[in-house]
Order: sequence, then C-alpha cells, then structure tokens
Amino acid sequence: MLSNERISRLAQQLGERLQDASHAPEEIQRNVHNVMRGAFDRMELVTREDFDILMDVLQRTRARVEALEKQVAALEASLDDGAGAPGSPAMVAADTAAPPEDTAPSEDTDASSSKPT
Repeated sequence: MLSNERISRLAQQLGERLQDASHAPEEIQRNVHNVMRGAFDRMELVTREDFDILMDVLQRTRARVEALEKQVAALEASLDDGAGAPGSPAMVAADTAAPPEDTAPSEDTDASSSKPT
C-alpha cells in the first residue's frame, strides 16, 4: 500500500528525530507523532466514517441507476412492440405531441391575453 520511497522517507525522518537519544520520552513521542501525521496527511487518507458515508451514497446511486435502466428498457420494449400499430400509445402520443405549424390561431381568441404584462 505504501510505496518504498514513502517508507524510506518516513524511516529517514524517524531516524533523524531519534538520533539524539537524550531527548525526553515525551518529546520523542511528539516528534514521532508529528512525522506520522505528516506522512498520513500526504497520503490523503479518509476517515472510516467518510468512507462508509460515500459507500452508502454509491450503493443508493447504483440501485437508482439500475432501476432507471430497467425502466428505460421497458419503455423501449413497449415502443418497439406498439410503434407500428394504429391507435397504439406511441402513435397517439406522436399524433397529439405538437400541433401542426401551419395552423393560424383562431379569430375568437382574445388578442390581449397573448400579450405579456
């Protein structure tokens, strides 16, 4: 998991901190702690709590994607089954989707209602 270069650098830093054995044990412990914290910070590790939260989000997202894929497949299958039949839902939806472009508005509509206010 750790590269050899990082391990060597960590060992070198620990060796430099521990060269002077006359330091108080608290100071040695503090130095080792600081070196280890710096090494872990450079590795960009995440906490277990953050990891568990992200895994939960990933699982919910994956389930949602799978459900949507099934829904799309079912819709595509229904379109393929009824695409050519007159009166089928696909044909009715296509017939009612948009009015023809060449129709003019009827004369009995109120012209003032179409103006923005």
